[in-house]
Amino acid sequence: MTQPSPRPTRARKTATKTAKTTKTAAKTAAKTAATRRPKLPKSIQTALDAASGRKALEMVVLDLRKSDAFTDFFVIATGANSRQVQAIADAVEQALKAQGSRPAYVEGYRSAEWILLDYFDFVVHVFSPSARTFYGLERLWGTAKPIAIEEDTPE
Repeated sequence: MTQPSPRPTRARKTATKTAKTTKTAAKTAAKTAATRRPKLPKSIQTALDAASGRKALEMVVLDLRKSDAFTDFFVIATGANSRQVQAIADAVEQALKAQGSRPAYVEGYRSAEWILLDYFDFVVHVFSPSARTFYGLERLWGTAKPIAIEEDTPE
């Protein structure tokens, strides 16, 4: 009977090296993603999750803390039509209500072109595509730091 050789074969070495490289690449990608997107407050993350659950498009957060603004963050999302715009706003409001937060002010719900939910520390803007293009909040608040939110992709 022959004993297996204690030295790893070339194929085993290559497989081990590839696995280590893959793990290192995954760790590096995770660190890079973490450094690219700053940690957002829980209420903003809740609002983003609720909007995403209603298939909001082009979600972005504007960090206004370093600019002369009346709030710390803008959460901006787009709905494909007026029903979806209202559904996104409803989902955000319900999710934050479950956490004990209610908007101080709601504007534009009936027309559903641009719904604004004011939570003092942050303001949620839900636009129709045409209203978002027309008003261009990202352009108007050019000094704000944009934080892009990746859309969920079906797997």
